[in-house]
Amino acid sequence: MARRTSLRFILPIGLLLSAGPALAQLPAPNAAGVSSGHIHLMVRDPAAHKKIWVDLFGAQVVKSGTLELLKLPGLFLILGQGATTEGSIGSTLDHFAFRVKDLAGTSAKLKAAGIPLTRDDSLEIVASFPDQVKVEFYPAPTQSAPIEHFHVHFYAADIDGLRAWYAKHFGAAMPTAANANALGLPGMSFSFRKTDAAQAATKGRSLDHIGFEVKDLDAFCKRLAADNVTFEVPCRDVPAIGLKIAFLIDPAGTRIELTEGLARH
Repeated sequence: MARRTSLRFILPIGLLLSAGPALAQLPAPNAAGVSSGHIHLMVRDPAAHKKIWVDLFGAQVVKSGTLELLKLPGLFLILGQGATTEGSIGSTLDHFAFRVKDLAGTSAKLKAAGIPLTRDDSLEIVASFPDQVKVEFYPAPTQSAPIEHFHVHFYAADIDGLRAWYAKHFGAAMPTAANANALGLPGMSFSFRKTDAAQAATKGRSLDHIGFEVKDLDAFCKRLAADNVTFEVPCRDVPAIGLKIAFLIDPAGTRIELTEGLARH
């Protein structure tokens, strides 16, 4: 059973990040038509998670039809309600991460909110959000925004095969020639850690899936199908939320949602 995190949201005004003007939209897609999209959490108390991201990090609440989104530079967070008992640790998607302009200030805000930190130094913060969602923060003092999405971190037994799969089907490219253990899409880097055994699939856990925004999703899904990629949910329009979506599972067990339409927000 996931342990319940005590949250205290009485913060000094000076500790809050200013949301400022409209946040940056999703980045332009790569040559394959893919960019970062969203991270979808299934949690017991979505309102508690929403309060963290809005109050501490200036996330903007926007709507896509009936769907509520939390908008951050380069990424959307989506919160669903579910009786989740397993967190992100132990699954194929161990955590997601952000770069922040003021790492020390971020540490102070998280501590004031009662969020446990398992690492807290000048190089990295590792935080345990409610429902055992692991989130990391890295310093980026020269970036213009207070916070920007950085990476998602896969844990898998066959990281060579997993990297090759993302490179082949999504056009994921090396962010730097020096880092042979990473790939990337516009707005989202991928890190990989080899494990001795296969990890749990993400579906049904608090970090249920990641999402990629895709240009011309119908054509993209047809290309994946021609490469023998199996869909959990085939490409379809969802008028209620104003998006076109599809779901699939990567070879390690990470659930992925493909969307077309998030970039409009």
